[in-house]
Amino acid sequence: MPKAIRIHQNGGAEVMKWEDVEVAAPGPGEARIKHHAVGLNYLDVYQRSGLYKLPMPTGLGQEGAGVVEAVGSGVADLKAGDRVAYAGGPPGAYSQVRNMPADRLVKLPDGLSFEQGASMMLKGMTAQYLLKRTYKVQPGQTILFHAAAGGVGLIASQWAKALGVTVIGTVGSDDKAALAKEHGCAHVIVYTRDNIVQKVKEITGGQGVPVVYDSVGKDTWTQSLDCLQPLGMMILFGNASGPVATINTADLVSRGSLFFTRPTLNTYAAKRSDLVASANDLFDAVLSGKVKIGINQRYPLSEAAQAHRDLEARKTTGSTIFTV
Repeated sequence: MPKAIRIHQNGGAEVMKWEDVEVAAPGPGEARIKHHAVGLNYLDVYQRSGLYKLPMPTGLGQEGAGVVEAVGSGVADLKAGDRVAYAGGPPGAYSQVRNMPADRLVKLPDGLSFEQGASMMLKGMTAQYLLKRTYKVQPGQTILFHAAAGGVGLIASQWAKALGVTVIGTVGSDDKAALAKEHGCAHVIVYTRDNIVQKVKEITGGQGVPVVYDSVGKDTWTQSLDCLQPLGMMILFGNASGPVATINTADLVSRGSLFFTRPTLNTYAAKRSDLVASANDLFDAVLSGKVKIGINQRYPLSEAAQAHRDLEARKTTGSTIFTV
């Protein structure tokens, strides 16, 4: 019988259990996937802890890659033996075998490994919509990207550089600063000792930046706003330090009619056509060499609890995968 990580209540990493699960034949519109690799994302922590509510009991995980074992009725675009990857859809990627809505799966090009697929789909498509849709960056611009040594940050920094953009990244240590510079950041701010706003103003000649990409949340909210130019865009796409408790519109007014958005990949990839276009853009960027996918940590899927502890303690960099 296949196994999966399941939770029966919200809480710390200890609530995750390695359990036997039954996987039925795929239903209409579904495909059964045998995973070869699974991705770890901060979204998984939010769902495990209860910040984002899920009905209990539940699986965890939003990202994986593997081989189609069988398809249900009405599935025409996939067949047994196809290599596929995904990000989003119902949680449950922390599993050896699972059923997935077939319209959430994309075929993985032969030039990409299962590990690459599992490590880049959610993070890479997040970078894609952030840079090309939420705020379409332009050559010659300077942007601020928090957590630049994280999974999304390393991909986005490389991609932005390839688009002709100067990236200012924030990180928590000198080791992470070196990693961020290797992956496209022109300037790196170590937030544990540097004043973010002061450094951004120095780098930009006092002007600030037109857009801030912030996945940290509570700890960086005010600083992010203070780094923006008038009419700048504040993009909050995560809450690693905790959610922003309140958003006062007066803070946007006083800093120069700022814009604010809280985007998610689920919204940007809700349409099948948008999902496929985003994935293909990502695949092209990686296959061309413009974006390199670094897998910096690997854990057996059965040790998912330790991976969560390390992620929350900010001991990880770049992408992390589970081997299955």
